[in-house]
Formats: sequence, structure tokens, C-alpha cells
Amino acid sequence: MHHVPGRALPHFVIGFLKYLVIAALLLAAYPAFAAERILASRVWPAQEYTRVTLESAHKLDEQHFFLDDPLRLVVDLEGVDLDAELKALPSRVAADDPYIKAVRVAINRPNVVRIVFDLRTEVKPSIFALPPVAEYKHRLVLDLYPAKPIDPLLALVAPKPDPIREIAQATPGAADRSASAAGAPTGAKAEKAAPAKPEPAAPAPAVAKVKGDSAAAPAKVERLVIIAIDAGHGGEDPGAHGRRGTREKNVTLAIARRLKARIDQESNMRGVLIRDGDYFIPLGQRVAKAKRLHADLFVSIHADAWVRPDARGSSVFALSERGATSTAARLLAQRENESDLIGGVDLGEKDPVLAKTLLDLSLTAKINDSLKLGKYVLNELGEVNDLHKARVEQAGFAVLKSPDIPSILVETAFISNPQEEKRLKDGDYQDRIAGAVLGGIKRYLAQNPPLARPRLASN
Repeated sequence: MHHVPGRALPHFVIGFLKYLVIAALLLAAYPAFAAERILASRVWPAQEYTRVTLESAHKLDEQHFFLDDPLRLVVDLEGVDLDAELKALPSRVAADDPYIKAVRVAINRPNVVRIVFDLRTEVKPSIFALPPVAEYKHRLVLDLYPAKPIDPLLALVAPKPDPIREIAQATPGAADRSASAAGAPTGAKAEKAAPAKPEPAAPAPAVAKVKGDSAAAPAKVERLVIIAIDAGHGGEDPGAHGRRGTREKNVTLAIARRLKARIDQESNMRGVLIRDGDYFIPLGQRVAKAKRLHADLFVSIHADAWVRPDARGSSVFALSERGATSTAARLLAQRENESDLIGGVDLGEKDPVLAKTLLDLSLTAKINDSLKLGKYVLNELGEVNDLHKARVEQAGFAVLKSPDIPSILVETAFISNPQEEKRLKDGDYQDRIAGAVLGGIKRYLAQNPPLARPRLASN
């Protein structure tokens, strides 16, 4: 059909052309109109908070509100398909989740899926979006914190009427207990959140005698030393991977639990796990928790990785104010500091206590103490494994930025080395590493006894 100039096109032709234009525009904008699919849904329960993440190819639009009697958190997702992954979300909630009793998912109205969280207690949610990073695409994160934050120091002293005095005056546990009794399994089931009650002291493994130890009966303790034990990574942040699939977050938690068990055997010490399950804690919050505990020392446990599989050995790091002592140390600190990007932090949340912790960096004296502690620990690690570097290195690790707590980061071995990956999964090796770290701590404290803490002293 040829159009004759001066004559109008037939109405049916004009209508057909309009249809073609509209269809073309809709096809071009298809991703915006298509129902979004949830690629993955995950729930990370913990006593400190429960995290729920929904992963998708594009950013999700959400609105949320609370309902009372019973207490519920309602989250509406617009333009989302009620697919199998969303339908599976209720089954991902653990029966002992401290904050979520149950989850229901259904279509609320056209183009809107509603998720209802039946809550066990009042919560303060932090809901935010994360852009694609590492192995993840877009994520919608729902962090359910208790409305009244848990005081870790009160949790430490809660199990007994006067626990500090009883712990300080108690004699060490039997030294012939099996090392396997305290070994914490590293599988997914074993890494669920801690129960609602504070965890009891685990049966402690046999503690290898440290050179210079005395066989005499323990003297009366005048000061309980609190050691903050930080298992690196966790939850959404798996850390480094070994060639056999070993995840750093599992190894660090297993070693941290063994270290706590050994520390708790000492009559004058108490170990506290910063992370006691498979969940994510931002780096700054790890520092802040150690401060709230009034910890005397902070030890962060990690497993190194490098592009070359032959890299091997243990290392110890302290904070640096002026820059890294080597390129490798700088790159390692940069990688470890990216945990917040991978694990996911709500950058809109401002914690004044945390801000003061990270900005008040009068660190020179504490860095010197950290170097002394690191040297003792490094020497002990040399009895268990090859040393990657014979001296304590320094770099700008965010997790070590406490202005008043000597802090070190221990790279137990290279998880990227197939031989060391195998050792890191071995319970005996984990226990020997824990014993070496404790040996270094004891040697440091022998030369640098902590200042008096009157309210924690025994009579």
C-alpha cells in the first residue's frame, strides 16, 4: 500500500502503527515490568540479631510496618514473583530462632507479595539494600535487632550469682579431658545461632604444658583477665576458600571455640567469643563489643589466602598508624577490611559509641603492647607451623582499631595451600594452634600484668 500525499491514512492503519509503537516500547522496557524473581533467600539466626537476605537480579522495592497482638513485622515487595525460593523462606527459619517465631508468604494484592514475620519479642529492624559485590547480586537485608540491646558484659556474668569470684577462685579443670570433647564441629548444623541462654563453658581439651609453667598449686587470683576472641568473617561473608571447598569462616570459628575452651581452663582468665555462630558482625561492631566487655586483650582468628598455592605458614599482625610494613600486609588488610562490603553494613546507621571507638585513635601505646603480644604469640606458633614471616607485621586492619585494647590478628595458615587447608580442617591442628595462641597470651601477661579492676577482683 502506497500513501498518496494529501490523503489521510485509514484509521485501521493508524491504529496498527500505534500498536506496533506501544509493543516496541513495552518490549524495550520489559525488565522493568517483568515480575522480579528471588534468586536466593537466607536466614542467619544469632543471639545478637537475626539476618534475613533476599537476593535478586535487580534492586527490590519494599515497604514495611509493624502489627501488634500478636507482634508481627510485615514486609511488602512490589513487582516480585511468588516463586519457589520465596515459598521456601518459612522453612529456613530455625525452631530456636531468638527473634522470628514463624514466617508466612502470600500474594497480598496484584503485583505485591507480602512477607509476615511472627516475632518472639519486640525488635528494632534495620532494612537496607546492598548492590552487587563478590559472589552476590542485589540483596535486600533485614536485620532484626532486639529493641533492648543485649549487654555482653551482663551476659558474661549472668550464669551465676557471683560468677567473677567463683571463676577467679576456681581451680583449672582436669587436664586429662579429651581434646575432642571440646572440638566444635564446623558443619552448617553446628554453626547455627547460640541458644537463648549464655553458652556454658565447654569441656576443655587437655592443655599442653607451656615452657616455664609451674606445677605448683594455683595461687589465689586477684584479677580476672577477659580475652575477646574474634572468629573472622561469618554468615554472608564466608572469607577465603580452599581448593577443597573449606570456608575460612568455619575454620576460624572452630579454632576460636577451642581457644575459648583452653582459656576458660585457666583460673585467672575468661574467653568471650565475639562471634559464637555462623552470622555476620561488622568490623566496627566487633571492636565495640570488645570495649563493652572491658576486654583486656583482643585476638582475631583468620586463615590466609594468596593467589599462589605454595604460599604457606602462620603470621601475626598488629595495627599500623603510618602504613603497612609490606605490600602483602597492605593487601591483606585491604581484603579483610572489605568484609563489611561483602557481609553487608547499613551505612545509614550511625552508632555514636562505635564512631567514638574508631575516631579516638590515640593508639601509639596500645600498638606497642599489641606488638609485644604478637611477638609472644608468633614465637609459640613457630612451634606448631612454619612462619610466613619471622616478625609481627603491621597494616591498617579495621578490626584492630581499638584505642585501649592490645589487639592482634592471627593468620593461622594459608587456606589456599592444599596441604595447609587439610591441616586447618584437622581438630588436632586446630587445638595446637589454640594452645600456641594461649601460650603467647600467658607469656605476654607474665611480663605485662593487667591493671587492677576492683569490681572484678576477688576478696
